[in-house]
Amino acid sequence: MQTKLRTAAIVFAASLLCASMISAASQSKRSSSTAHPKSHFVGIASWYGLQHQGLKMANGKRFDRRKLTAASWYVPLGTVIRVVNLENGKSVTVTVTDRGPNFRLNRVIDLSEAAARELDYIGKGLTPVLITPMPANRPEDAKIDAALVEPADADLVATFAAPLPLPLVH
Repeated sequence: MQTKLRTAAIVFAASLLCASMISAASQSKRSSSTAHPKSHFVGIASWYGLQHQGLKMANGKRFDRRKLTAASWYVPLGTVIRVVNLENGKSVTVTVTDRGPNFRLNRVIDLSEAAARELDYIGKGLTPVLITPMPANRPEDAKIDAALVEPADADLVATFAAPLPLPLVH
């Protein structure tokens, strides 16, 4: 009886140890993937146009094939990305407004007809591309502090004036 109890305790302790090791390994994988998000993607791009004109997109708006938009699962909606056609070097900046293409198609992005025209692959239908998210430009208003504008001590203000330009000699 004591041997069975001892064996059960050892099996239980080993299973706890194994479970904690598996948990730690999965936590480290999760934290490493979120700590360094992928900054660019290389893959195949397709395009969509007239057949989707006017349909509702994932962002709630209607699709317009004449706008520079894209559908992708790999970047958040609203992200502005630069797409470079790796066959001819042409590039375009688009906004991700929809989700797609279907994963089984092995493509990283669907571009609008206007974007595909800019990249010059309308006739081909597919092209290899490099996708890079663009940095968000959110300028902030400058805050003026009165202490920075008015000197605390008037005697410390420089009295030096810039020299006058020399006259031109002909």
